Amino acid sequence: MAQICEGIDEEKKACFTLDDQGVLWFKHCLVVPKDMEIRKKILDEAHTSMFTLHSGSNKMYQDLKQKFWWTRMKREIAKYVSECDVCQRVKADHLKPAGTLQPLALPAWKREDVHMDFIVGLPRTQKGYDSIWVIIDRFTKSAHFIPVKNRYNAQSYTEIYISRIVSLHGVPRTITSDRGSLFVSHFWEQLQTTLGTTLIHSSAYHPQTSGQVERVNQILEDMLRACALTYFSKWDECLPLAEFAYNNSYQKSLEMAPFEALYGRRCRTPLNWSELGERVTFGPDLVTQAEEQVKFIHSNLRRAQSRQKSYTDKRRRPLAFEKDDHVYL
Repeated sequence: MAQICEGIDEEKKACFTLDDQGVLWFKHCLVVPKDMEIRKKILDEAHTSMFTLHSGSNKMYQDLKQKFWWTRMKREIAKYVSECDVCQRVKADHLKPAGTLQPLALPAWKREDVHMDFIVGLPRTQKGYDSIWVIIDRFTKSAHFIPVKNRYNAQSYTEIYISRIVSLHGVPRTITSDRGSLFVSHFWEQLQTTLGTTLIHSSAYHPQTSGQVERVNQILEDMLRACALTYFSKWDECLPLAEFAYNNSYQKSLEMAPFEALYGRRCRTPLNWSELGERVTFGPDLVTQAEEQVKFIHSNLRRAQSRQKSYTDKRRRPLAFEKDDHVYL
């Protein structure tokens, strides 16, 4: 600033002027000295006060340049806004989502890795049900749709979990879910730790962790609406048949029905009655067939994951982190 005052009469610095009080001006703007404390006070007032409420860097620059000037002013404003903790937490990112899709590891066997989620806000039935607990096997895509009540506590859900899931399929190795109140409760976490199950929660950075169960939720809602409109039944009365219909229908990622992946064949319906004993497999042949089927399912799931990742990554921008970086989850 002193250099500007000394050469103020030079042609290159003709845009600078000194007033009667010795204050330096750039055209009609006040020149701010290179004092970081003063500049920070100006930036704080222009960004965090009740009259500005965390405006963006471009708006801040357009407002400040009407009254103030200093070198690299626009760059400093952009840096200030990018380091504002409140802005980073509350403002939406209008760029492409950061980071490429990171699919979960393929399960090794049936019913060992499951997804869980809730469909809530449904009309209350005569039995008091207003929600559906959706539990999906990540390997076979077979699902359980369990009617529940929103007022259930963690202990009530645990009793249902033991009677409807553990008693039929054993204890899973992992449970993938969002961060709903049940899934992050101390009681639920202690139970799964005792059973030896690892809990995997989604994050804001990677919400696709539970994308599979969200898709099944959409399918189930469509099925229940269609059933209620066609047969004039309550949704909880349609739920058992909706579960059967979903598990016995073809799945693109598997290239077979979930029941076929789970049991080796689809369940019988009036559409495909067959005589008993038509397809009977004994002894080692059953084991061999199951192993071949698992390999086939693995191949199909890997191909589906690769296809989904290629589609998703076209709409994303790469993002890498270094050790000790601070990130928002």
